[in-house]
Amino acid sequence: MATMTEKMAASLEELRKLQEKDRCVVLQGTAEIGRTHLTRLLDNGWLQEVMKGWYIAARPGTEGDTTVWYTSFWYFIAKYAVVRLGEQWCLTADQSLDLYSGKTTVPVQVIIKSPKGHNNTQKLMYDTSLLVFQSEIPDQVYKEPEYGLNLYPLAEALVYATPRYFQVEKIAARTCLAMIRDAADILKVLTKNGASLRAGRIAGAFRNIGNSEIADSIVSTMRGFGYDVREEDPFEDQPRTPLVYEVSPYVTRLRLMWENMRDKVVELFPEAPGKIDDVEGYLRSVDEKYSEDAYHSLSIEGYRVSPELIEKVRVGNWKPEEEDKEHKNALVARGYYQAFQAVRGTISDILKGKNAGEAVRADHPVWYMQMWMPFVTVGILQREDLVGYRTGQVYIRGSQHIPLNPKAVRDAMPVLFDLLKNEPHPAVRAVLGHFFFVYIHPYMDGNGRMGRFVLNAMLASGGYNWTVVPVERRKEYMKALEKASVEGDISEFAKVITSLVK
Repeated sequence: MATMTEKMAASLEELRKLQEKDRCVVLQGTAEIGRTHLTRLLDNGWLQEVMKGWYIAARPGTEGDTTVWYTSFWYFIAKYAVVRLGEQWCLTADQSLDLYSGKTTVPVQVIIKSPKGHNNTQKLMYDTSLLVFQSEIPDQVYKEPEYGLNLYPLAEALVYATPRYFQVEKIAARTCLAMIRDAADILKVLTKNGASLRAGRIAGAFRNIGNSEIADSIVSTMRGFGYDVREEDPFEDQPRTPLVYEVSPYVTRLRLMWENMRDKVVELFPEAPGKIDDVEGYLRSVDEKYSEDAYHSLSIEGYRVSPELIEKVRVGNWKPEEEDKEHKNALVARGYYQAFQAVRGTISDILKGKNAGEAVRADHPVWYMQMWMPFVTVGILQREDLVGYRTGQVYIRGSQHIPLNPKAVRDAMPVLFDLLKNEPHPAVRAVLGHFFFVYIHPYMDGNGRMGRFVLNAMLASGGYNWTVVPVERRKEYMKALEKASVEGDISEFAKVITSLVK
């Protein structure tokens, strides 16, 4: 007779087979796994129940942690919809635009349209819900490749978006408008349905972002077909600069986010001290901050490092091949010291006149390499692991914000460094440089430390002192980052940083 350990191993083997097939395992009852295995995995924490008869893969000890659910959220929605509705469903026009625009926040409620809808709200995990609304759907839907979601085609989503969407989700709306190359697809939707009111609204939207060519084409074509089109701007404000056509939504989204956030930072931040004349004196003050900064920055990330360990790696009394080979905290502490020295070199270049954005663009790969070089020394990582940005998806523990996918990271990082290069205000470079770095999350690990390095390099460019984020304020700091990521409100994060700058 098999032992309990052998039985558990057999159930885990069944789960492994499912995980080889699908990036994220979502199960409907016993359709894909036997009841005995299902019950055993559920009882031991390897599965979590989303709703009656529906489960997602998890790990023991993650009960009560939202990360598992937020990681699985869109995969669950897609599979549930396919099982219940076949292919006769799609997200609403508004939520389709959210996905097209690169908005990665997990919504409180998803609304699915389907001829088979029952107009009932289904409660899901952690105060999220799903409404399947009885409605016709577009003749053709777009199958989103990441999760398998059915969306309105982009042009049709813009035409059928609610008027309120252009006011509440103006970054997403403008991002999607900038993804339209010409008026043809928009006009096909408008002329097919005779939507003169919607034509006026969408023409006004294009003119708002500076694309008068498409706006004029919509109005003249619809009037040529005999429709009474009255142009109306659905937005409540104007972007500062016209938006140009972009294939990647992340390019436009980041630029609009920066534009929307920068004034609040300027308003809250103290005036910059200005150019540092005594460069060596400033660098000595940076050196004096090392031990304090290392302790707090690593503690924020959950590492257990003592002042004694930090001093040990600083003075070089560290032998990775001997007693510290398996000591991860020591490896991390040594890596932080090496990265800190690399950041110090970047700050020296900035204080001597190099553009801060260009300096960080050139040097941040070196910071990252130094941060993880001790792990290469002891054979835990390979050299190639430290080259370039991540190639897999990452998630932030407990956050509704899902970092950009790997392809989007490569679109977004050059935009971030262009924004840093061209931003005249050092406080904006510091606060938004840090926030945008962790919002993008370009690496598999170490993004928080790298973000705080960006913060201090940019603070130095304005003459501000090196600033430590204390572990005692971790909860406040993380909450402010979450609010900026999910709600687009940078004020709390700017206040946290402002209160720390001396």
